Amino acid sequence: MTTAKFLFSDDVIVSFELSGHSGAGEEGTDIVCSAISSAVYMAANTIIEIMKLTPETVVRDGYLKVQMNLDDARKSKVITDGLYLHLSELQSQYPNNLKLERGVFNA
Repeated sequence: MTTAKFLFSDDVIVSFELSGHSGAGEEGTDIVCSAISSAVYMAANTIIEIMKLTPETVVRDGYLKVQMNLDDARKSKVITDGLYLHLSELQSQYPNNLKLERGVFNA
């Protein structure tokens, strides 16, 4: 199962972290993993490459974390809100493969 953790400061997503593999299919043919990965990388790449923000990022097999300062998080709110909504919809369709967790950011 993939776990997606979002940390909020009030209504602003400051950090998102995904870990694990969805397990919905074999590697290379797992549509849930593909949907999650595509959405997360699009959000991260938009924040970093298009918006030119510099969040702290960690990427390795089965793991991605993006953490921003509050100012950058506010600037990218539309992107991160869209990612959260997208993953929420995927979770409702694939509850055995994706779990969303919501927490409070403690600076």
